[in-house]
Amino acid sequence: MASIFVPVCVSVAVITITCLKKFNGWRYECGLSSKKPLPPGDMGWPLLGNMLSFLIAFKFNRPNSFVSAFVSRFGRTGLYKPFMFGSPTILATTPETCKQVLMDDAHFVPGWPVSTVQLMGRKSFVALSHEDHDRLRKLTAPSINGHEALSNYLGWIEQRVVSAYEDWANQDRIVLLNELKKVTFDIISYIFLSYESKTGTKLASLEREYTSLNMGIRAMAINLPGTAYHKALKARKNLVAILQSVTEERRSSPDPQAKSNKDVLNALLHVKDENGSLLTDEEIIDLLVMYLNAGHESSAHITMWAIIFLVSHPRLYAEAKAEQEKIVNKRPDGQTHLIMYEIREMNYLRKIIDESLRMVNISLMVFREAMDDVEINGYTIPKGWKTQVWLRSVHMDPQVYPNPTKFDPDRWDKLIPKSGMFIPFGAGSRLCPGSDLAKMEICVFIHHLLFHYKIERLNPDCPVRYLPHPRPTDYCKGRVRKLST
Repeated sequence: MASIFVPVCVSVAVITITCLKKFNGWRYECGLSSKKPLPPGDMGWPLLGNMLSFLIAFKFNRPNSFVSAFVSRFGRTGLYKPFMFGSPTILATTPETCKQVLMDDAHFVPGWPVSTVQLMGRKSFVALSHEDHDRLRKLTAPSINGHEALSNYLGWIEQRVVSAYEDWANQDRIVLLNELKKVTFDIISYIFLSYESKTGTKLASLEREYTSLNMGIRAMAINLPGTAYHKALKARKNLVAILQSVTEERRSSPDPQAKSNKDVLNALLHVKDENGSLLTDEEIIDLLVMYLNAGHESSAHITMWAIIFLVSHPRLYAEAKAEQEKIVNKRPDGQTHLIMYEIREMNYLRKIIDESLRMVNISLMVFREAMDDVEINGYTIPKGWKTQVWLRSVHMDPQVYPNPTKFDPDRWDKLIPKSGMFIPFGAGSRLCPGSDLAKMEICVFIHHLLFHYKIERLNPDCPVRYLPHPRPTDYCKGRVRKLST
């Protein structure tokens, strides 16, 4: 009897698992009207969908295995069908499919999880329709990424970076990522609010709340006391209160100096659209929440990784330093600081930054939602379904980048990236408006490292954690020492 019992139990378990997975697919596919097939895939378990395999892949240091499992099962179709973050979803995983989704504003709108929208705000770029996004981007981008704006910010950025290196060199050891986040937050706060580290409590309060906000953005949306998401919602509320106070104070200030500030808040308060309308308080505050968050977190992580890659590749380090020496040797007498022309001359350093962006993939994916049934590659993306543009799968695809796990800045000499092939900042009309500012920051950090300092990692072989952002588990502990001149 026992010999029959075990096989029967196994058979029942297999049938139950199969039925549950079939049910999850049937539940969302039933009633779809398109005659074109859905992309291949499966929707996993009811409620959980494919989230368990996603989390396992990233928690156990196999971040490429999630998409590669679809490719090995269904072939290189460029589109796959899972159930992710509580919604039926289509994954776009090749340059061609990613390009089509990112560039098609007529059929795709932002599809970020509700939790992300709640934390960033209804008037932030993650939630706006194409028309509203286009309007706000045109009004705000010149004060962030315009040539004049970048030139104005460069001096402050360099001053803050030089000060940071001097401070780090006087410490026995530092946690590099944490220190970089402090500096980049200092920089972005000055650019947007004219806050400096000497501002004290206001800047410290902002930084504290943003730390909590960041921890919840990609956490499970469980609003219970003690959870990261609950703490992030409280941080969002506190940030809105702080930024509302700053906005009202700036508006009502009789101080002529306050009204002549060239920071981004001043631009947001005074810019008018084609109809002569000013931005609302909600628009200003949500834009500040979004920009201050993105403007320090990504820059800090990429700067850390660019430094890690450089110090672990002596040949690349030497080439990067030679380029910087050549640029400085061409300076006229009396010039002691970086200027925008020199930043634009840093061609080899830009390749190092681009290769770091490709390898690290700070953002795993971009979320969209189909407004209509959309046909791509002979498959249908149904109306109302989420679409995830998987940046990582493109950047780490051996058919796109030969030997993709090798850090090789020289690959950019041979590659002419086609649209959809290199998308660390997205693409199309929603390309990250702060990308040039971020790259300029990184250039300044690396420039001064190469000339004046040496960084030694204390745990060069420590493992990497991939969620919510790739980072060494020790956050890159190290020593900074000033070079003798």
